[in-house]
Amino acid sequence: NNIPSTQPPKAITKQASYHHRIMSTAVKKTAGEQQKKLLRIRITLTSRNVKALEGVCSKLVNGAKKRKLKVSGPVRMPTKTLRITTRKAPSGQGTCTYDRYEMRIHKRVIDMVSPSDVIRQITSVQIASDVDVEVTIANNNE
Repeated sequence: NNIPSTQPPKAITKQASYHHRIMSTAVKKTAGEQQKKLLRIRITLTSRNVKALEGVCSKLVNGAKKRKLKVSGPVRMPTKTLRITTRKAPSGQGTCTYDRYEMRIHKRVIDMVSPSDVIRQITSVQIASDVDVEVTIANNNE
């Protein structure tokens, strides 16, 4: 009768099991909330090549629409035109003739609302090397 029992007293077991149940339901709730949590995503695409830019935009929008996400865009932002004018003659002599060079930078913006796990699938499309992509993610406060 002097041998100590290996089992803890009943009160501690009840408390531990109660604590375990509370923690497991809290973990389940937070996991479910994370899956349902929608994020606002803004994808900004810039390029000098319009065809490549429009191709990437259509791939992103089609991928989002296949997954039945709320998509707005592509919104065409104003084209930036960078101009440089230089004299043709290396010295100051001769007629005043000039070369005019310009580079046009096109920009598109796509907004969508999606769960966090779908973002990677949408943005995994093949993107041309001359298209720059910027992805901004914000919490949806609706």
